[in-house]
Amino acid sequence: MTTPLHTTTPLQTFGLTKNFGGLCVTNHVDFSLEAGARHALIGPNGAGKTTFVNLLTGVIPPTQGSIHLDGNDITHLSPRQRVKRGLARTFQINSLFPQLTTAENVALAIGERKGSAGRMFSRVERDSELEHETAALLEDLNILDMASKKIADLAYGQRRMVEIAIALAIRPQVLLLDEPAAGVPASESHAIIEMLERLPAHIAILLIEHDMDLVFRFARRITVLVEGSILIEGDGAQVKSDPRVKEIYLGRRHG
Repeated sequence: MTTPLHTTTPLQTFGLTKNFGGLCVTNHVDFSLEAGARHALIGPNGAGKTTFVNLLTGVIPPTQGSIHLDGNDITHLSPRQRVKRGLARTFQINSLFPQLTTAENVALAIGERKGSAGRMFSRVERDSELEHETAALLEDLNILDMASKKIADLAYGQRRMVEIAIALAIRPQVLLLDEPAAGVPASESHAIIEMLERLPAHIAILLIEHDMDLVFRFARRITVLVEGSILIEGDGAQVKSDPRVKEIYLGRRHG
């Protein structure tokens, strides 16, 4: 049996495999995400990126292999149990409540972590500690000016930023960012990039993204997935220069 590395490698998979009938979508993937990583997972459509992330977060069970978080086997834990262990995914943590403000949405996530979500809107008892932590998180992410705005009144890109804030509210050690810039107009995407660059350095981040400009700006290490298998893993220069990557995914623009 493969032994997990020291917990300086908080997320690992060993021989992770997923078959749907006779189709192998994830093919014996060995993957490691280092502490404080800025790591991107890329690949062409149909490469198996979504399946891999769904396996990591417990949305679907693997056919074979194991997943370890902080040195502990989490292969058979539920998505909620994985969140409580410190594995967060942007769109999976909480749905945004459109008629609540940004601060209220984030405070709910913090309250859930602390077990005080039910008291949040009590007129009798105000939780000053919860309010302070909410404001501090929004300020750290440079979106404190959105605190009193209802989600329904925010632009799409701003809502994606709130989703990231909610993910951070549970204080994860591993954060999976699933296409944070998808569908965001170019006029708003720069704000998301700036937010990503402000994320706490100790959190290990895996970015799944099709925007290669964002990938090469953000990631210090990149894994290219093709047909459920890892084609290459390395830094941006290594990935850019690999002829197989140019042929199947990046094309001439990043050559």
